Amino acid sequence: MSNLITTVVFDIGNVLIEWNPEYLYRQLIPDPLERKTFLETICTTKWNEQQDLGRSWREAVEMLSRRHPDKADLIAAYDRRWHEMVPGEIPGTSSILAQLRERGVPLYAITNFSTEKFGEARTRFPFLKTSFLDVVVSGEEKLIKPDPRIYEVLLQRNGLDAQGCFFIDDSRSNVDAARDAGMQAYHFRSAAELRSELTRLGLLAA
Repeated sequence: MSNLITTVVFDIGNVLIEWNPEYLYRQLIPDPLERKTFLETICTTKWNEQQDLGRSWREAVEMLSRRHPDKADLIAAYDRRWHEMVPGEIPGTSSILAQLRERGVPLYAITNFSTEKFGEARTRFPFLKTSFLDVVVSGEEKLIKPDPRIYEVLLQRNGLDAQGCFFIDDSRSNVDAARDAGMQAYHFRSAAELRSELTRLGLLAA
């Protein structure tokens, strides 16, 4: 099999668009320790990941509010005010995406995202609708990175050669899983570093 990279596969959250619950909860819970406790013991990463695995936001909020009725408003805000956790695009990466597309590079994405919120994100950020030949959304597949099966969904559904794919993600574990799946993979830190790497690979013009 050739090691020539022909295809680029993007993660979305914190590669193309920024997401961080702190943006919202700094407003709602000004005290840093109280906020840290809330996000680590109530609206936890594991709780949020269940929405990325397909659980509805209505079910998630109702379940957690029954357990913590005194925090019901704060819990509901995670859903109702989700866009306040997403301040905008990561500077520079959407222009890289556009330039790759202009050069005719096939573009795909694998994202850990609830189906509901991904629909909202596509409305807010139109390039998510127009840039990719296919997007594998964890909430639709009921699989979440770094589960190796989610990478196989992309490869098999689109008839892709793993070794010809260059995968970009901000999570080291997701990058490692992509490599295990046979892809060439890159740990994203900044648009400038990514641009340099894509230029080195000949996917962007120097």
